[in-house]
Amino acid sequence: MGENSSAHGKFTYFHDQKYPHEAIDIHHIEVRSNSAKGVFISLVAATILGNAFYLLLVKEKSVTLLFSSLLLWAFLRKLLLRKPVKKESVVIMPTLGVQLETLYLSGRIIRQFVPVSKILKPVLQECVTPITCYWSLSLVLREEEELTLVFKELRPPLKMLIPVWKALCAATGEGSSHSYTEDGGDADGVQSEINP
Repeated sequence: MGENSSAHGKFTYFHDQKYPHEAIDIHHIEVRSNSAKGVFISLVAATILGNAFYLLLVKEKSVTLLFSSLLLWAFLRKLLLRKPVKKESVVIMPTLGVQLETLYLSGRIIRQFVPVSKILKPVLQECVTPITCYWSLSLVLREEEELTLVFKELRPPLKMLIPVWKALCAATGEGSSHSYTEDGGDADGVQSEINP
């Protein structure tokens, strides 16, 4: 059993090969917990609710103030925790296909299976928007007009996407002998895409 891991920013990458004789290759990208954000949300909630109860009990203000404070707290919580994703995984089974998994903080898991016969090519893309620039890993599929994102919710850095891309290339017969630089220089299989 081989396992590699690395951390970069708010993400941790794990490469796990549980069954080497069966060649099942598992890549995980996990969101590192940020306890400061949880403490901040708790302090904001305590402040808002404390103020609302004070106004309700001492100043004898209306109950609608309490409800509006609860709504404000729920809105701020949703705004700060808008992507409750804990981990995204790619399970590569070279003879069968690729399983894409997204694990949410609530415990819900969404899985999508793509047969290897349907995969034309894994592609690394540089996505540019007016606000930001990031890398994404996609699959070009037969008889599909749109690309299938490998990591649908998370935007891990390029350095974590390259090993997954190479494993996908090897599993689909594309090979990963493409020249590549760490800063994303010219390489086969790397495209730039401008999102409106």
